[in-house]
Amino acid sequence: MSTINGIDQVLAEMRRLSAAAQGAPAETAAPKGVGEDFSTLLKQSIDKVNETQQTATSLSNAFSAGAPDVELGEVMVALQKASISFQAMTQVRNKLVSAYQEIMSMQV
Repeated sequence: MSTINGIDQVLAEMRRLSAAAQGAPAETAAPKGVGEDFSTLLKQSIDKVNETQQTATSLSNAFSAGAPDVELGEVMVALQKASISFQAMTQVRNKLVSAYQEIMSMQV
């Protein structure tokens, strides 16, 4: 759940920066706390996705090894969570690259 909140904050900051670059009024400013430390937020989101993937891999390996306390359903849910979180992070990356390209193509 915190990964989704982090992604929402990243997207809100991107929208704010895009609006500021286009000369939008000051009322489009980001809520307090958003954008204060963008790099930390992005790193935390990436770390959370990595943690989710490592957990899924660990559960999958334990199930494959025949661990009695790991159930197939638990492994499948963990793998799906890892997949979805990775796809969401990929979309955020795509948005960041797109925003960067748009900003770089603006005339000063």
